[in-house]
Amino acid sequence: MKETVKTLLQHKDKTVPILSFPSAQLLGISVKELISSAARQAEGMQAIASRCPVGASLNMMDLSVEAEAFGAKIRVSEKENPTVEKGVIDDIGDAASVSVPVVGAGRTGIYVEGVRLAKGQLGEKPVFCGAIGPYSLAGRLFDMTELMMECFDSPDEVKILLGKCASFIASYIKAFQEAGADGVILAEPAAGLLSPDLAEEFSTPFVKEIFDEVNREDFVVCYHNCGRSAGDMIPSLAALHADIYHFGNAVDLKQALTEMPADRVVMGNVDPVLFRLGTPEQIRAEVQRVYDDCAAWPNFMISSGCDIPAASSWENIDAYFEKVKELYA
Repeated sequence: MKETVKTLLQHKDKTVPILSFPSAQLLGISVKELISSAARQAEGMQAIASRCPVGASLNMMDLSVEAEAFGAKIRVSEKENPTVEKGVIDDIGDAASVSVPVVGAGRTGIYVEGVRLAKGQLGEKPVFCGAIGPYSLAGRLFDMTELMMECFDSPDEVKILLGKCASFIASYIKAFQEAGADGVILAEPAAGLLSPDLAEEFSTPFVKEIFDEVNREDFVVCYHNCGRSAGDMIPSLAALHADIYHFGNAVDLKQALTEMPADRVVMGNVDPVLFRLGTPEQIRAEVQRVYDDCAAWPNFMISSGCDIPAASSWENIDAYFEKVKELYA
């Protein structure tokens, strides 16, 4: 087990939720401003680290940035996470014509520089970057529903697109490594929409290809999947040899812990919707529930089930950290 992971497990009160976009509120800026400035992103990471007892600092978990680099059209708002509005191909037969961008295209250079700046400001605290998974990116470049259908009808073309996605993602993560990142959280939620057999063919091998390229002793590799079928994929996911597995609240985390090797950390899975639409009392109750279900496993760490929405209440976020601190006091 890598030293950074060991340290996280030794200080479970220093939880690591997927918390980045709500930093815009702390800075008094819009989400649009946050995603457009490396300096603002570093300031946001610093603001969260100053306010919250986190075990690691995360940059933006933005599942639009890689697709934008490929040429996809994105929708940006003042208060919500950016989303992909239109991909780059309308027919899977055009997968071979998709050009793999260089790192720096779109906002990828901003995000890499944000990590570089944050690493210089946060001292010894680990800094993790965020990246999208290959199947999830392919769905944004084409169409999520159509991609699933083409897994049956045109599997070779789908794999061509997936290979291009994996190639770019690996290069993107390597750029973060050069910028000083201590780890990556690779989000592959769309794979959770597939059956375990389809996921093993169209997601897992491409994720493993990425992990094999970027994995090293001083770099933590975390796999995130908040899809419903992720819990049925544990045996194949374990073969990815990620250091940390982060699951959403649709997954039975207790069952996942029984199936995952004891030397892999399992994180999750407080319902992220509660941070925006719930109350502090509901947050505390949900944290208690997850803790009661999973605290018996030494390799468990509590976290949000997914990215905490940009417009979440900071009163709710504070309640999460307060409850975790109370439980591990």
